Amino acid sequence: MDLDVFVAAHRAEWSRLDALVRGRRRLSGAEVDELVGLYQRVMTHLSVLQATGLDQALAARLSSQLARARAAISGAHSSTWRSLGRFAAVSFPAAAYRVRWWWLGCAAGSILVAVLLGWWVARSPSVQASLLPKSQAANLVRHQFSGYYSQYAAQSFAAKVWTNNALVAASAVITGILLGLPVIFALFENAVNGGIVGGLMTAHGRAAEFWGLILPHGMLELTAVFLAAGAGLRLGWTVIDPGPLPRPRAIGEAGRVLVTIALGLIVVLAVSGAIEAFVTPSPLRTWARIGIGAAAEAAFLGYLLVFGRRAVAAGESGDIAEAPDVLPVSG
Repeated sequence: MDLDVFVAAHRAEWSRLDALVRGRRRLSGAEVDELVGLYQRVMTHLSVLQATGLDQALAARLSSQLARARAAISGAHSSTWRSLGRFAAVSFPAAAYRVRWWWLGCAAGSILVAVLLGWWVARSPSVQASLLPKSQAANLVRHQFSGYYSQYAAQSFAAKVWTNNALVAASAVITGILLGLPVIFALFENAVNGGIVGGLMTAHGRAAEFWGLILPHGMLELTAVFLAAGAGLRLGWTVIDPGPLPRPRAIGEAGRVLVTIALGLIVVLAVSGAIEAFVTPSPLRTWARIGIGAAAEAAFLGYLLVFGRRAVAAGESGDIAEAPDVLPVSG
């Protein structure tokens, strides 16, 4: 096939398709029919180019043109509220559900490390002495730990907590591309810190206070962190094993799903931050504060399970609705 002849023969149709797409809001009935017909013909042109492999750049341009035409034909410009609703009901839960074994693995590993380390610290006075001098340890368990939750005004503390947790989650998301190694280190560091503090509090007879202050917000907060970490590790594994797709395309798809999860976690972390600021230091009884945190955690997990499983069963991946066009590849 002579590429120059092919382009010359069909350039006018491509230009006309572009013109109809740009003026889609003012099209008559006949022009809408013309738009659909041109869309089908240009689809054929793209298939010919992909089969011959003569000009991948032209094929990519036609693919982008067809995507815009498809949006014009199907009326893909949905309202903002509809888009937000779809994100909440489909995209985010689907993305989270698809990487569920990754973040559940992160949760199991982190909790195991924290519990074993806390048990070791609580039972070993020599380990406690190597971590902190007696006076500092006493100050930590009697004042610093509980005082952390009430030293700021609730609104300011909620914003501070949300920002900090968002940075932690974003770090897990961003560094996943580095084969997931920074994510594993961050999870281990977080588990070690929690285990040490819990062990010291238990050794000084304040285990009930520790759990009473950690659990109300910690259940939802840690779930969000584990979800971010699991998604980051999934991206890192995609770098190693892209599966049947070309590596750049597989990484691109995994990266876009990662962005979907990161956006959804903004809301989840805002809720956990509000619980930490307003519920954790509140005068409510311990069972009531933990009950509020458990209800929030159960609601979030139930949401992911019900909506996520339904979306994945319907073929949703959590990728954006209109993924970028890709160059044709062989194989």
